[in-house]
Amino acid sequence: MRDWAIGLSTGCFYQKSIFDCLETIGSGGFNLVEICSFPAHLNYHDTGAVHRAAERMADLGIEAYSFHAPFADHIDITSLDAQRREQGVKEVLVAAEAAAVLRARHFVIHPGPEHALYPTGDERWWRLEHVARSLSAIATRCQELGVLCVLENKLSHLLFGNIPDMMWILGAMTTTHVGVCLDTGHAYLARNLDSAMHKLAGYLKMMHASDNAGHHDDHLPPGEGHIDWVNVLRKLDDSGFQGSIMLEIAGRGEPHEVMAAARKARRYLRDQERKL
Repeated sequence: MRDWAIGLSTGCFYQKSIFDCLETIGSGGFNLVEICSFPAHLNYHDTGAVHRAAERMADLGIEAYSFHAPFADHIDITSLDAQRREQGVKEVLVAAEAAAVLRARHFVIHPGPEHALYPTGDERWWRLEHVARSLSAIATRCQELGVLCVLENKLSHLLFGNIPDMMWILGAMTTTHVGVCLDTGHAYLARNLDSAMHKLAGYLKMMHASDNAGHHDDHLPPGEGHIDWVNVLRKLDDSGFQGSIMLEIAGRGEPHEVMAAARKARRYLRDQERKL
């Protein structure tokens, strides 16, 4: 299936209030978005603000395809400390409730902490066990809320930032109501974009599309880095992918410049799609 819907992550305006950028996004030609959970962008603990955001999006004809769960050093759903782990799960679940209010279809989450960690032996095993249990609870609650929990492949230097660990976690979870969001930038930096697409194809529900030159997670618009997008789109097509592509680009420049870059990236992907 081709002609996939292409949306935009509001993360390109993460330092601005969501109320200050929704009209810019809508008038810029995007009516499908992923909501960024950065506190300065949207305080998902403020239920009133979340409901106002949902109402504003409805007024503008903008749909929340996905909501990105919060990620920070203090949120560790793999922690060996039960209290810290439970606090992390609780924080994520607050965001899941906000995703439901916003009528998001998918809840994107990183399966692990946001700092480099290389445990071995028993610690690594227990962290794997804990993340599978934590994600099972989160995914089950998401199902109750009418949202699909999807795991995102992380940067390779982070804990569980590799495909074998991700596959183990998916297999160890106690629910099948779970999918995957493939981050092209992360996979390209890990030098495993092709294999990641192959191994995760059965779980793939959506894609974060960004480009880079293979050195840093630059969040460049597709077409401005070294990723072979014809190859990526061909593999999507071969896998029968029926999800949507979310542009997850950096917000460089003024808002009108960011939106111009997003539209250019969308046109670029459409052009590559025609080559299939």
